[in-house]
Amino acid sequence: MKGYFLPGLFLAVATGVLVWGGEWLGLELQHVALLGAALGGATGVVPDRAPWERAAGLLSGAVLAWIGYALRAAWLPDTSAGRGVAAMLVVLACLLIAFLTNGRLPLWSFLIGAAAVVGAYEVAYTAAPPEFVETSPTALTTVLLAAAFGFLATVFLGNTIEEERARERGRYGFDDEPDAVRADPGEPVDDTARGPFWERALR
Repeated sequence: MKGYFLPGLFLAVATGVLVWGGEWLGLELQHVALLGAALGGATGVVPDRAPWERAAGLLSGAVLAWIGYALRAAWLPDTSAGRGVAAMLVVLACLLIAFLTNGRLPLWSFLIGAAAVVGAYEVAYTAAPPEFVETSPTALTTVLLAAAFGFLATVFLGNTIEEERARERGRYGFDDEPDAVRADPGEPVDDTARGPFWERALR
C-alpha cells in the first residue's frame, strides 16, 4: 500500500491543477476533471494488457461514444428509442473491435472510454442537440485530457498490484490458473484453456 501513496498524491494534485488550469486557460475542465482523471486512473491501474493497449481501448471507446452522439444528432430521433439504439450500437461496436483484436484491446477499457464521454457530454447534448458540431469536440478533448493525466498517474502501479495479488493468492492458497496454462516451459500452452474470448476480453 505504501507504493500507492506517491501516484495517488500525483493524481490528486493533477486533478486540482486541471480544474484551476482549465479555468485559467478558458477550458471547461472543472466539470469533467474528476470524472476523466478517475476513469483514466482506473484504466492505468488495472494490470491487464500492456499500457498502450489499455489506453488505445479507452481512446477507441471515447471516439465510438462520440460517433454515437453524431448518429443521434444526424439521424436518430431524440427519443428514448433513439437513445437506446445509439447506446446499443456503441456497445456493439466496442464488442466488435475487441473481438477483432482477439482481446488485445480489452472490452472493459472501451466501456470506460465510452462512459467518460457520456458522463462529460450527455447533459450538454440534451440541452442543445443541434449544437453537436460546436460543443462535442470540446467535451471530447477535455475529458480525454483529464483521463490522460489520470492514466499517467497510475499506469506504473499495475505491476505492483499484480505482484501483491500474486502474493495474496499464494498466502491464502488460491490458485486461479488452470493446469493447461501452467504447463512446463518446454511444452506448448493451449490458450483456449483460459476460456472463451468474451471471458478473456473482460479480464
